[in-house]
Amino acid sequence: MSGKMRILLSWSSGKDSAWALHRLKQSNNYEIVGLLTTLNAEFNRVAMHGVRQELLRAQAREAGLPLWEVPLPWPCSNEQYEALMSEAMQRAAREEIEAVAFGDLFLQDIRAYREQKMAQAGLRCIFPLWGSDTSRLAQEMIDGGLKARLVCVDTRALDASFSGREFDAALLQDLPTGVDPCGERGEFHTFVYAGPMFSHALKINVGEKVLREGFAFADVVQG
Repeated sequence: MSGKMRILLSWSSGKDSAWALHRLKQSNNYEIVGLLTTLNAEFNRVAMHGVRQELLRAQAREAGLPLWEVPLPWPCSNEQYEALMSEAMQRAAREEIEAVAFGDLFLQDIRAYREQKMAQAGLRCIFPLWGSDTSRLAQEMIDGGLKARLVCVDTRALDASFSGREFDAALLQDLPTGVDPCGERGEFHTFVYAGPMFSHALKINVGEKVLREGFAFADVVQG
């Protein structure tokens, strides 16, 4: 026995979960057994981010980890979501997984919700990035080789033109005052295509951009 804690990582396809994976891989305390992701089953895309299922699976291959996909119906009520997640957590318990890691940064209500739901399944929560200064964390990601594109922008916080942009130093400079540098309040979501958590970079292109229900989406496709 390795003595390491067996954990799942909640995987959004974006930078925070990717950097959480990087941090976890650097630790000797954990055995990461899979990436847990919810998908919109109607469109085969990552819930909220809108990332295509094939790109999600490509990320998992480059991370060298199994992907635990939780397909969600569309539309999906909170009750349906919680029931499907409960099934996934029951599977985790059967496979002797002890905890689930999340890339959350500072939203206390989200953390409390996760801790409550995981405790009901007999699982612990791990937050590798919790409490980080988000300006420093964003720069740490960029300096550390993480490469990502903005795939979803809340147009109440950012102009739609930010959709599809590279997550880089220029982007951080251009963010309006009040927008979190890591988009922790939902101002933007990203898709990671390269970084120290992957064996190789993914070849991607930014395809069609669409406005839908107050959000600007950039459709990332394999290059």
